[in-house]
Amino acid sequence: QVQLVESGGGSVQPGGSLRLSCVVSGFTVDHAAVGWFRQAPGKESEGFGCIGSGDNSTFYKDSVKGRFTISRDNSKNMVYLQMNNLQPEDTAVYYCNTNDNHGDYFGQGTQVTVSA
Repeated sequence: QVQLVESGGGSVQPGGSLRLSCVVSGFTVDHAAVGWFRQAPGKESEGFGCIGSGDNSTFYKDSVKGRFTISRDNSKNMVYLQMNNLQPEDTAVYYCNTNDNHGDYFGQGTQVTVSA
């Protein structure tokens, strides 16, 4: 059974940093692409980055490029999202995601709040 659990959210001031973790079970992170999504209050969910399966290739939307970094620890079966220079518009619930032949999987999300 595929499960993802996010952690590491919190409240920070603009310019601050957070590292989110995504613990996965039911699959190995080096054999699956894992993406990150976020949903801000009153807005649709936004997929903004992912790390590929089998290698460390990454993709980021322009809104986070240069500030966010996705990485993977195969030994711990975890995926990380390092977020630097956070801004108020980054405030959202953050989710990690993967998919297989049976469907899409998301964790429960972790709240990130950026305010002065």
